[in-house]
Amino acid sequence: MKIGSIDLGEYPLFLAPMENVTDPSFRAVCKKYGADMVYTEFVSSDELIKNGRKALKKLDIYENERPIGIQIYGHDLANMVAAVQLVEQAQPDLIDINFGCPAKKIAARGAGSGMLANVPLMVQITEAIVKSTKLPVTVKTRIGYDECTKNIVEVAEQLQDVGIQALTIHGRTRAQMYRGEADWNFIAAVKNNPRMKIPVIGNGDITTGEKAYQAFHQYGVDGIMIGRGAIGRPWIFKEIKYYLSHGNTMPALNLEEKTELALLHFQESIKYKGEPRGIYEMRRHLVNYFAGVPGFEEKRGRLVRSLDKYVVEQIISSLNVYEPVL
Repeated sequence: MKIGSIDLGEYPLFLAPMENVTDPSFRAVCKKYGADMVYTEFVSSDELIKNGRKALKKLDIYENERPIGIQIYGHDLANMVAAVQLVEQAQPDLIDINFGCPAKKIAARGAGSGMLANVPLMVQITEAIVKSTKLPVTVKTRIGYDECTKNIVEVAEQLQDVGIQALTIHGRTRAQMYRGEADWNFIAAVKNNPRMKIPVIGNGDITTGEKAYQAFHQYGVDGIMIGRGAIGRPWIFKEIKYYLSHGNTMPALNLEEKTELALLHFQESIKYKGEPRGIYEMRRHLVNYFAGVPGFEEKRGRLVRSLDKYVVEQIISSLNVYEPVL
């Protein structure tokens, strides 16, 4: 599969851009375990052109992360195009437009998946961005705004026609948020549309190698994007690749491997985001790293309340005296 000149090989796996999740520390461990392409946290075009410190910080990328994309969102055409000029300075491998985030604070303003309620503006913004940059432009969106407007086949054609080079589709509507199951039949309908020539990447509910195999071989997608399924479980990319190669489940990471990885991730998070933010944002990962480990629940409370890095490191290290539940 290729996006522009970026060759991602066969059955590529993408780490989805997620706010307060896909920082350099998390991207590094996901790359270590097999993510073929990663993205920064998605960033507001409005905040970028205001030179917002937090927004600009999200543009930090490193050579060992490539290929890497930067995803922007917004509802104002002029601001979106102006933001692209700032994004270009960070030298990503591609620019992705977020037309998929269902969060109320974003969608209610007409940005993210809220743009699905105004497809002509979505297409207009996309075309303007494509014309404003030499970088490949891609889009991430959903199958429709609500149950009555599952119009992704037509939307995909229009986005392709204005020059995007790949399309990622989450198999839910904006109204669904993350409820119910992702409907991959709509993703397959886009992929099987003879008018579509660009790669189609599927997203939604990929948590096992079996589901990834089904996405590639039943629904025919060119790539898979994984979001929530990777939080606190960066080895999911390795598990999926193992299943695709061997046809069975990869042996589980042992507790020593998980502990070593969690400590590395935790230390890199603090290095990048400092204290206490780097500690606070690791909590969602750590509770998943050690879910099901005997002795973890009795220490979980201290782990998610402490803002002392030495205490957190001590708790993580102490878990290694237990054996995981098999």
